[in-house]
Amino acid sequence: MDHATRSPLVAGCWRVLALAALCAAALGVSAVAASSASAESTWLCRPGLAGNPCLNSQETTVELDGGASFVEHAQPAKSPPIDCFYVYPTVSSQFTINANEEIGPEEVAIAESQASRFSQVCKVYAPIYPQLTIPAINGFLGEVKPENQVKAYAGVASAFLEYIARYNNGRGFELIGHSQGSAMLEQLIKEVVEPNPSLRKKLVGAIVLGGQVIVPEGKNVGGTFKTIPGCSVAAQTGCVIAYSSFLEEPPEKALFGRASAILGGGLPEVEHPQVLCVNPTVLVQGPFAGPSLSYYPTFNAFGGTFPGPFLGPVVQAPNASTPWVATPAQYSAKCEARNGASWLQLTPRDPKDTRTETVLVNTLGPTWGQHLVDVNAQLGNLVPAVAVQGAAYLLTHP
Repeated sequence: MDHATRSPLVAGCWRVLALAALCAAALGVSAVAASSASAESTWLCRPGLAGNPCLNSQETTVELDGGASFVEHAQPAKSPPIDCFYVYPTVSSQFTINANEEIGPEEVAIAESQASRFSQVCKVYAPIYPQLTIPAINGFLGEVKPENQVKAYAGVASAFLEYIARYNNGRGFELIGHSQGSAMLEQLIKEVVEPNPSLRKKLVGAIVLGGQVIVPEGKNVGGTFKTIPGCSVAAQTGCVIAYSSFLEEPPEKALFGRASAILGGGLPEVEHPQVLCVNPTVLVQGPFAGPSLSYYPTFNAFGGTFPGPFLGPVVQAPNASTPWVATPAQYSAKCEARNGASWLQLTPRDPKDTRTETVLVNTLGPTWGQHLVDVNAQLGNLVPAVAVQGAAYLLTHP
């Protein structure tokens, strides 16, 4: 089978995840709340946990165009003013439809590579949840049933409600997710946060990447979320940063960036649906390009490439003595919308850039774009964005 259409994850994966959200909606908030009261969550990251992967070293080798480099001595904040609730993407290789709640090397590695740098600006909470596994989404285990999909969402929702009840203490929170994690958070926002004025007041913002936040064409609210908009300017709070990144226009059968990738072609009540794109590299949204501030881990639990052999390398980070390598401004990022697609376009800024080892590639084929590095390719933009949102939130919520 053509690698461009059949990858280590089944080509229809987002349709499965979208269905998971639809089925979860039928579950209802009351049932999820009841489930949260019956058992405590297993936490991958939480303040006070021993061996917390979200508090790993932030030391970074910053490689500049031209060959110069220096070490950035970043570290987690001792007392950040807001919280972050992070839901990881599809990483479990367990040969079951729903993953169990054991903490494995895949979950540790993804928390380190995607979530840990946010500890510079927030206290990171990340639950283990019974996500749909890679074998399940691939179709290797038979049909994924509605109850499996509901179970994945219920695990996230119950953990969030536990976080609010036991750990939040009235603090503002940022929601952060990617891929399946974004699907879970989109439903959580619709079902739990958006209808609740108290939770809406605490929402600093949301980062839901590699998902499919639907809006009416040319607008930034009114589809997936009825009242929570896409962010328009830096420091705006209570808004969403969402995008899927590509090196070129998403093809007709792209899994992301097109409303047609969702069951039913988007949302039936939205005329001319479009996938929301919010560019984290610019201060004001518009037809502008900004520099991508990329951070890639040099550590890897899977054996030397990022993300790892289960999915194949999208970028080979150069060898370095630090856990991280940064390649600032190697790419520029700009939201594009044409021919029924809307995406974050990544473009090399200089064809003579010497940082050739970190060139992005379409490992999974053009229908996936840069899905696997949606977070890391802009991680140096996203962390400051949360810091600015947090500061703005505290000005109005002392």
